[in-house]
Amino acid sequence: MRVIAGVAKGRNLLSVPGAGTRPVTDLVKGALFNILGPDVVGATFLDLFAGTGSVGIEALSRGASLAVFVEVARKAVATVQKNLELTGLAERAQVIHEDVFRFLRQADPEQRFDYIYVAPPQYQDLWVKTLLALNEKPLLTAEGRIVVQIHPKEFHPLSTPRLRLVDERHYGDTALYFYALSDQGETPTEPEDVD
Repeated sequence: MRVIAGVAKGRNLLSVPGAGTRPVTDLVKGALFNILGPDVVGATFLDLFAGTGSVGIEALSRGASLAVFVEVARKAVATVQKNLELTGLAERAQVIHEDVFRFLRQADPEQRFDYIYVAPPQYQDLWVKTLLALNEKPLLTAEGRIVVQIHPKEFHPLSTPRLRLVDERHYGDTALYFYALSDQGETPTEPEDVD
């Protein structure tokens, strides 16, 4: 696991000890940031269920102005902090040792993020609970995106009046679902499959 591009390109990242986390593959991470493109520069990221911090760190390496990492597991929090030190990106990062849902309930409704990345433990419907919480308190800028990383079999439509699905991409056993504020009037694109 490594940083793919930007100022920390090629730096290896530490994994969280044990089997409790599911790091995103370089293939999926690379595809995600190819989709986001230059919009990452100067953007603000919220990395929920941060794990190793790989996605938020990639964003910082590519020029994001801020990444906030939220993670409840103590070992994962320590890993994120070490990875930020290894990459020299800690100055633009905030690591919060907190339950994601408690964090969302207590979050300042005036605070906005350009990107919110949601990659919870699989098959517990935590992505559903997170998206419903973000529907109540979107925390998105006007052009912002929520990106949900789950197994495709976990997905099912949700009633989220403030958020709408605008894109989805499939990469083997990982899928990315992109949500935007519902008043943007975008048309979903065709899914992309990569095996």
